[in-house]
Amino acid sequence: MKIDTNKIVSVTYRLEANTMGNDKQHIETADVERPLVFLFGSGGLIPAFEENLHGKQKGDNFSFSIDAGNAYGEIETEALIDLPMDIFKVDGVIDMSVLQVGNIVPMTDRDGNRLDGRVLEIGGETVKMDFNHPLAGHQLHFSGEVVEVREASEEEISHGHAHTGLNGH
Repeated sequence: MKIDTNKIVSVTYRLEANTMGNDKQHIETADVERPLVFLFGSGGLIPAFEENLHGKQKGDNFSFSIDAGNAYGEIETEALIDLPMDIFKVDGVIDMSVLQVGNIVPMTDRDGNRLDGRVLEIGGETVKMDFNHPLAGHQLHFSGEVVEVREASEEEISHGHAHTGLNGH
């Protein structure tokens, strides 16, 4: 059975991303014990990822790259923001173990939406934060194997996602 819309697909993969210096950095692995299982065509994954798997079948190997513009986007300078140091105070004190360069700090915007920001720089009065996706600006490299392809149940299609494992249990 070939990968197509409304099929439940299970793949193993190794994801690497090109860093700023073009060195590949290992990001994550989905192995046989914990494969990526998804409903193909439901819109839950990067479209270019699905495009590269379309038509493959169980046992097929794959290796492809996705440029930043078709993955998590380019780095947006509007997402690099200087915030006043005072907003990091809790009960009048800043927890400097949390507020360190490189740390990811959970925050909320004016509408109450959660955002994760990476601390880039700490100044006397401000903190420069990066709210871009951590993989923005990076070319992604996937290599792996199609482990299984099966028909999705009507319930999986209506819910828009795979239900647990390969056999739907």
